[in-house]
Amino acid sequence: MSTPYRIALVCLGNICRSPMAHVVLEDRLAKAGLDDRVEVVSSGTGGWHEGEAMDSRAAAVLRSAGYDPSRHVARTFNTDWFAENNLLLAMDASNRADMSDQAPTVAEQTRVRMFREFDPEASEGDDEVPDPWYGGDAGFKAVLTMIERTTDNLIEQLPELIAD
Repeated sequence: MSTPYRIALVCLGNICRSPMAHVVLEDRLAKAGLDDRVEVVSSGTGGWHEGEAMDSRAAAVLRSAGYDPSRHVARTFNTDWFAENNLLLAMDASNRADMSDQAPTVAEQTRVRMFREFDPEASEGDDEVPDPWYGGDAGFKAVLTMIERTTDNLIEQLPELIAD
């Protein structure tokens, strides 16, 4: 078997958006029969929550939708992620800038993309996954809906990405 294609999902603290996307993407990969060809990791650009579990509100929304959020442990993004991953997806422009700043070369910066580039409902000026951390349950539910929609489209495009 060849080396798996690796996708990194990155937000600020790795306790809400990127771990939610991580859980959903792994679920969708398994259902699509691609889990043996694609690996998923997530991290945050800030290290405040390293080693912690997912935010309890994010985990509750995932559980209520039938996902298992129990395995998540927060990690911090660093330069090594460029060598370890094929596609690096940022949840917002600030995360993207922080990731690009750590790229070993200018060419490596092109591998940093916005997660919602794969969202069929995203548009110019509306390509970020909003951070639900400061809000209530409705924000987490809205983020999950956005993540599921985006992930479904990403799964459809994976054969092209893997072939590149």
